[in-house]
Amino acid sequence: MLDLNKTLMDGGILTAAFLTLVLIIAYFKPRLFANKEDLPADILAAVPPKTEAEKRQAKLLQFPIFLILIGGMLVSTYSFYTQSGAGFFPLFTHALAIILIISVSDLVLVDWLLLNTITPKWVVFPGTEGFAGYKDYGFHLRAHLRVLPAQVLGAALTAGLVLLAAWVLGG
Repeated sequence: MLDLNKTLMDGGILTAAFLTLVLIIAYFKPRLFANKEDLPADILAAVPPKTEAEKRQAKLLQFPIFLILIGGMLVSTYSFYTQSGAGFFPLFTHALAIILIISVSDLVLVDWLLLNTITPKWVVFPGTEGFAGYKDYGFHLRAHLRVLPAQVLGAALTAGLVLLAAWVLGG
């Protein structure tokens, strides 16, 4: 059975780490998010392409982001298994809940509240002030929905890997 307290606690910790990292990057290096997945088309079209150095930096920063998302989900799910001995479905549900807590928090707090509603000056790319994309709530919802199948698959893989690790390690 799912341990809701553990799921919410781990999901909250991983969300805080993820959002902190994303906001630090967005504040100091906003151009690293100049991708079609992260910016509405009108804004992206007005922002100069990333330089080679920015492309390298963006690739490097993917590591800590994925470490939080994938590593955090794996560690949390394995820890849930060691505490409960749960089978595939509760492990899958736990992993999916963790990644969805992070994703929904990102959508609501960063995308909708910060970017779309408040829109502080530091999130606006020079020359794009007043662009409609800054108020396009649907863009961010669609972006999050597009990754949902990968999140479901990732949760299933996580549950399977945790069970395989437990079997290999004799637990």
